[in-house]
This record gives sequence, structure tokens and C-alpha cells, in this order.
Amino acid sequence: MPDGAPPVLDLFCELAAISSPPGEERPVADRVVSYLGELGLVVDAAGAARSISATAATLLCPPDPTAREGGTPIFLCAHLDTVPPAGPIEPVFADGVVRNGAPTILGADDKSAVAVMLEATRRVVAEGRPHAGLELLFTPKEEVGLVGAYAFDHTRLRASIGYVYDQAAPVGEIVLGAPSAVGIEAVFHGRAAHAGMYPEEGRSAIAAAARAIADMRLGRIDEETSANVGVITGGTARNIVPEHCSFRAEARSHDEAKLSDLVREMTETVSFAATLEECEVETTINRSYRAYRFRRGDAAVRLAASALERNGYTPIFALSGGGADANVFNERGLACVNLANGMTEIHTPDEHIAVADLVAMVEVTLALLDAAREPFG
Repeated sequence: MPDGAPPVLDLFCELAAISSPPGEERPVADRVVSYLGELGLVVDAAGAARSISATAATLLCPPDPTAREGGTPIFLCAHLDTVPPAGPIEPVFADGVVRNGAPTILGADDKSAVAVMLEATRRVVAEGRPHAGLELLFTPKEEVGLVGAYAFDHTRLRASIGYVYDQAAPVGEIVLGAPSAVGIEAVFHGRAAHAGMYPEEGRSAIAAAARAIADMRLGRIDEETSANVGVITGGTARNIVPEHCSFRAEARSHDEAKLSDLVREMTETVSFAATLEECEVETTINRSYRAYRFRRGDAAVRLAASALERNGYTPIFALSGGGADANVFNERGLACVNLANGMTEIHTPDEHIAVADLVAMVEVTLALLDAAREPFG
């Protein structure tokens, strides 16, 4: 890194270079624990990693409050995992931006938030900054269904207001709501046959799955709703009519009624396609996470807006199409706001983040702590 680079840049590049696909977060978790230990802080591995088939559990670090009285304690949350990289991660800094020198993800989602939280905490400790209460959470397996957050016992938190930095948008955006999501798995059962000699005796499970997918409404359904088929598997050889095929799909919406209607439509499409191809099908539906919605006047939103304004940002209020750990905490009765942190083109080889945004989010975090110390009605 160049001379005079902000500490958060070095820290982010170090963390990003540590591979941590879902369930394999131990190396980056160990680095987080050692970093906070160097600040004299104790980290608790809150829950058994084994119970969620991960190498690391959620990490909880609750530095003691230092403000003399009053104020609002807050918690900050970031996830330790990334989508699986397709190769090495080699962060490269140039022209004010960090990218991956290798053709795969950078991991700014969500290592940028991890680095920001750690650097802000270092500043709090080094500068003796007063605060009304700060709790740090680092979760595993967020990218595969918010698993770590769901496994965490939220009653261990003293704070009832929290913030997640996990929105790929310019700094200044406050997410007022995120959708509910439902996962759908369809498993088709046909009949195998030699594809050249006796094709008429076969029943193609792949044809049934293909018909179902072709007949579904996918992509952007409306401004609140989307659907996708993300994985399909099936068949054994090109000369065998495939006996088995399955696919995994999802539906999301900010509106529960729309989501329910869409899921029913998708499952009915699956059943009809199986019937047309003379196959059988088993369909499994799983609720992934629930929607939430804030008002601009809610305390957690006003605190975030105040922190952004103190750093020269005009807050932008938006809805997200993605889920985050914030969905889990809001579902459990806490007020958890997702703030954009400047990461761009996440989950792709073009993923990048500006160093200025890393620095800005450190300052926003410190401003959040300052705002939370003040009387807030």
C-alpha cells in the first residue's frame, strides 16, 4: 500500500485476501479476534459453529460503555463470509479504488464492513471516545440464507438498535425496507430409457423441469417483486432419457400477499409441467427471511441520518431488493437499519470499492456513536 494510506485500507486488503466462503470463515474470524484482542477487547464466539456446519460461530464483542450517563446503545453487524471465489483474491489498489487483481470477487461484500467496524473500534479505544454502548457482531454463512444471524441468540444484546453495512450503493443511502424471500426446490422423477433405441419408453425429467422454468414469470415481476431459478441439475449421460432433474428457485417481494400469490403460481406451474411430461415431482418450500419496513421518523433511521449529515451526506432513503442480517434482527423485534457502504458490482469479478468510501464509513460509524450519546427522543 502507498505511504500514508489510511489504516482501514491496509486492514481491508488484509481481510479481503483471506478466503472465507460460507461455512469456512475460521481464518478471517481468527484475524478479527486477534485484532480486537490487540485492542484489549474480549470476543465471545456466541454459539456453536458445529450447529450450523461452519468452522466459526458468530463473534460478539461488547466494549464497555464509556459515557457517564444517558444515550442509546447500538450494535453493529457485518458478515464474515463471501460468495465462493473462483480463484485467488489479490486486492490491488490503484486510482483510489481497490479491485481484485485476479478474475474473481474482491469480497468487499462484506469485508469492507468488517474492516470499517474494526477500524472505528480502534479509534474509539485509542482516542478514548465516549459512547453509550457499542456491541460488535460478526456472523458466518450470511450468503447462504443469513444462517449465522438466525443461529445467534439476540437476547444477549443489550442494544435494541443496530446497523448493518451491507448495501451495494453510494454512501448516504439508508435502506428503509427489504423483501421477504421464499426458496423453492422442485425434484422431478421421470423414467430412464436408451435415448437412441427406446426413447418413447422414457419420461424426461429434464424436459419437465425445462417446461416448468420456461412457463414461469422470472426476473423483475414488478417494483416490489422478483423471481429467479438459480440452479438446475439432472441427467446422467447424453444417450439416456433423464430419470431425475431438480432445480432451486426463489421468489422475493416487499408485499406478503404478492409473494404468496407468486409462490403458489410457481408451484402450480411445476406441477402442471410434470403432468404434461408424465413425470412426478416433489416440491419443497422454505421461508428464507421476512420483510421489514421503517419510517423516516423512526429512531434508528433518524440516528443514521444524523450521522450521515454530520459527515456532509444528504441521506437518501431507498428500498432494497436483497436480504441481509438486518432482516433477521428486525424479525426478532430489534430495529436494525442497513446502510449503504459504497461497494460496487458485488458477487462479480468487477467488484470494487473506493478507499474514500471505506474512510467515510469509519467516520459515519464514529458519528453514529456520537449521535447515540446525545438525548434522543
